[in-house]
Amino acid sequence: MTGLKREDRINTVYGGGGHVVILGAGASIASTLRNPELSGKKLPSMDNFIELVGLEDILESIDDRFKAKNFETLYSNLHRDDPNSTAIKEIERRVISYFKDMRLPEEPTIYDLLVLSLRPRDLIATFNWDPFLYQAFCRNSKFTKDLPLMSFLHGNVSIGYSYEDKRCGLAGMYMRRDGGFFEPTKLLYPVHEKNYNQDEFISTEWDRLKFWLGEKSTKLVTVFGYGAPESDVEAVRLLDEAYGGKDARNMEQFEVIDVQDEDVVVNRWDKFIHSHHYDYATSYFESSLARNPRRTSENYFQHVLPTTIAEAFSESNPIPSDFSTMKELWEWHRPLIEAEEKWKEKQLMNK
Repeated sequence: MTGLKREDRINTVYGGGGHVVILGAGASIASTLRNPELSGKKLPSMDNFIELVGLEDILESIDDRFKAKNFETLYSNLHRDDPNSTAIKEIERRVISYFKDMRLPEEPTIYDLLVLSLRPRDLIATFNWDPFLYQAFCRNSKFTKDLPLMSFLHGNVSIGYSYEDKRCGLAGMYMRRDGGFFEPTKLLYPVHEKNYNQDEFISTEWDRLKFWLGEKSTKLVTVFGYGAPESDVEAVRLLDEAYGGKDARNMEQFEVIDVQDEDVVVNRWDKFIHSHHYDYATSYFESSLARNPRRTSENYFQHVLPTTIAEAFSESNPIPSDFSTMKELWEWHRPLIEAEEKWKEKQLMNK
């Protein structure tokens, strides 16, 4: 059966759709395993966090009843006892210091591919504290301004919030000459009392995600490296509430990128998966984002609701995995951007 060719995939641009990508620590770990952080820093998980960030001396100095291997549990134990203790303050200082100095390497990373794979109709929501998403967004905005929106669900070392102007920006900077200071966002919350509505910035970030997850905003959801941990019950509850349950989303496609076995992953996200409407990948390059960058919604509509047989059997436009410079990455994306510009011009002429 003959379908649309790769060139058709590039030149086919729709105005509808919407793709939400939710990032957890696994996304940053995958990115740095492929392209190490500029100074060689490792991305920690909650189980090796204490060792990598260098908190062993604090662990040794506290009472045994507060100790835990998992960092979130340790922090919660200390916070419950005394939220203003010396140990709490020192932990917060070291965590910010460890993540704040991280830098993307010069060559293209998974984060660069990710931000270029989506458009302004899409949203990337991250639980991660590291600055990689923000840095990738900034350096790729030199090539195109048509990039996805972002939400920082647990704060971020790069992002600050002006309570005066209700705007976010680069932490430590000012929005204007006479004020608008972007106060660094809070990173650490005790797991036993994660009330996202108590912080104005975090509440705003979650409201954006909840709107984008709504049935009228998106048909595609990708979860990349986020394990929905038991300790983050409130986050999973909010995601479930915004999505509306799998039975209400019987035409949506749910995708998970995770190194764990498929059965484990599907069971974990069962509340969000309607029947067989899911995709599973163990690497970014197997995902819908890599198979059809900037055309994930077009690919979805042509395969799920095709108007012709050719659409149903249309080819993908997979991105190569071996770019050595940002210029090479941008040149590969240029035909996609040009097709989008032609589509926008046509929309203006038809108004």
